[in-house]
Amino acid sequence: MTDPGRGPAASPLARRIILLVGPVGSGKGTQADALSEALGLVHLASGNLFRLALRDGTELGEQARAYMERGDLVPDEITIGMFMEELSKPASERGAILDGFPRTVAQAEALDAVLAGRGERIERVISIEVPVEELVARVAGRRVCPVCGTPYHVAGDPPRVPGHCDREGAELVQRDDDRPEVVRARLAKQIQPMLEVLEHYERTGIVQHVDGRQPIDDVTREILAGLGAS
Repeated sequence: MTDPGRGPAASPLARRIILLVGPVGSGKGTQADALSEALGLVHLASGNLFRLALRDGTELGEQARAYMERGDLVPDEITIGMFMEELSKPASERGAILDGFPRTVAQAEALDAVLAGRGERIERVISIEVPVEELVARVAGRRVCPVCGTPYHVAGDPPRVPGHCDREGAELVQRDDDRPEVVRARLAKQIQPMLEVLEHYERTGIVQHVDGRQPIDDVTREILAGLGAS
């Protein structure tokens, strides 16, 4: 028998493992933090895991460092190992929000297999969806103070004096990664693999599609409602 919200029937999940999917500018990180607090689940972002593993000199971190220093991609088994290592810690006892991984179908299949070997699976995949041109506008509107690092947005969170930091008075700058042409190039690389990952999980009926154009709090409420936690 199949539960339409969760895919094929399975034994009760020992803990909640939720995957957040969304391109740059979709608000995925903001929602991950909100869901982490609301659900009491640890937020595991791939970028943070790499930085911590390298800083702490863990065995997996040192393995990753060797690939990164050569300019090679870190193998999926090392990245999955980092996630599973974090999932084995007391902080992850209730579960986790996975952010930034898996990025490809091959990674998704490998992660599914590792979780299945532990009697676990991803409970829900949350797809935060925003049109490409709005994503570009969101990211390209970012500005930062070169002195204190305070972030602003020309439309959503402007400084009191246009173009200048409220605290330092310094002229705000746009990071190279936030230039429109760079954002479009990043999205062109991200979106197709992301859609393939979603298609992979659609087969088990666990994907929740959310309109990311809504106000932040409304997006959070819609996600929580879909998880039965509103």
